[in-house]
Amino acid sequence: QVQLVESGGGLVQPGGSLRLSCAASGFNFSSAAMCWYRQAPGKERELVARITSTGGVTSYGDSVKGRFSISRDNAKNTVYLQMNSLKIEDTAMYYCKAIRGVIASWGQGTQVTVSS
Repeated sequence: QVQLVESGGGLVQPGGSLRLSCAASGFNFSSAAMCWYRQAPGKERELVARITSTGGVTSYGDSVKGRFSISRDNAKNTVYLQMNSLKIEDTAMYYCKAIRGVIASWGQGTQVTVSS
């Protein structure tokens, strides 16, 4: 079955960096667009970054532009989110999402906490 497993979250100080990974299985990863979303307590889930199936096109939410970078390795069935210059307001649960046509699949999330 489809599985998306996020990892790499943790506690980091403001200004620090983290790299999240999402390992995919159970579907043709190289044909799926991939996204990272996040949800902070009491807030709606928001799109952080998106990458096309080939990795040729990326897009970002306004709040992370210039600080976060999404990439993928289709040979490893993995999508990454490099997060630099982290801010306290980046604290959230981060989720990986796979989009195959009209089918969307979600991972279980990884917690990122930015605090001094």
